[in-house]
Amino acid sequence: MLADYAVRVEDSRGRRHPEPQHPYRNDYQRDRDRVVHARAFRRLEAKTQVFTRRYSDHFRNRLTHTIEVAQISRTIAAQLGLNTDLVEALALAHDLGHPPFGHSGEKALDAAMRQHGLSFDHNLHALRIVEDFELHYAAFRGLNLTFEVREGIIKHSHDYDESEHPELAEYLLDQRPPLEAQLIDLTDEIAYSTADLDDGFEARLLTIEQMTDGVDLFARHYDQAKARYPDAARKLVFNEALKSIFDSLVGDLITNTAQRVQAAGVRSVQGVRSHGERLAAFSPPVEAERRQLKEFLYENLYYSPSLAIEKEDAERITGELFAHWMEEPDDLPRNYRDKALHEPLPRVICDYIAGMTDPFIYQQYEKYCGQ
Repeated sequence: MLADYAVRVEDSRGRRHPEPQHPYRNDYQRDRDRVVHARAFRRLEAKTQVFTRRYSDHFRNRLTHTIEVAQISRTIAAQLGLNTDLVEALALAHDLGHPPFGHSGEKALDAAMRQHGLSFDHNLHALRIVEDFELHYAAFRGLNLTFEVREGIIKHSHDYDESEHPELAEYLLDQRPPLEAQLIDLTDEIAYSTADLDDGFEARLLTIEQMTDGVDLFARHYDQAKARYPDAARKLVFNEALKSIFDSLVGDLITNTAQRVQAAGVRSVQGVRSHGERLAAFSPPVEAERRQLKEFLYENLYYSPSLAIEKEDAERITGELFAHWMEEPDDLPRNYRDKALHEPLPRVICDYIAGMTDPFIYQQYEKYCGQ
């Protein structure tokens, strides 16, 4: 049963290009399936999350991370009475716009674009992917996703100003997104925070002592796990602590969001949209612990000297390839050369690089910039 404040598929604002109803899948289920079958979704398997394969094949990549976010999101949505089909479609699409090399690639692309008075935003790029770049249908370009999925792609983690982005005016920028979209940024953080502790420990870049000293949330759950399993191997105690952290974050998000919705007296999707702030949130004590965990990861993992060389290489490769194609646009594939006749060359180059996997951008760098 859906809650009063859940999005109902029968109330969808529909697709840009009308299509007949499918006999046994609703529109959000079809959107989910279109994302899963998209080339951009498949490419996530070869895009860095935090660690490259230099460390291990066991670490998360963009695709496995996305699957984890979808699993968490469906669980929470079901407990809150939200539309799980819409939530799953949004979770699966939330990282489609990420370039190769993770956040290092995004930083380098944005820096290159700003030299030409433009910018790169992975949410806006994801919208370009589903609206234009994916070519599967004879009747239209893109995936022709419903309004609610397209809106959630751009608004799940960021509020855009219509004066700065007039091209997004149709997406109700003066209103909050539905709860189904609001959840995604938070489930994303649950997924990567716990996963990055795990992968950081496996990579031997984080120690249990570091985590217990620097993260109150981890210290508490690790001590509890050690008390429950005094004879277990240290790695298994660590695993139990991570599972407990995961459950506590999920449980708090469910409970606190439900309490905030009730306290706000919200009883409809429009009530969610018109509320003065986002309603999906952790409780204040857990939010403080989440912030501490995130700060710890930035200080001890994301900016670790052990990863610095790879980050520098990622930014250098991205920047040099961008500069090469600006100087030699004839080296671009024909379809991108054709696009450059109608769109700014920096945007076309950015689109090309953003769609690359890590292995492919290395190949292109070797071909055009290798010594």
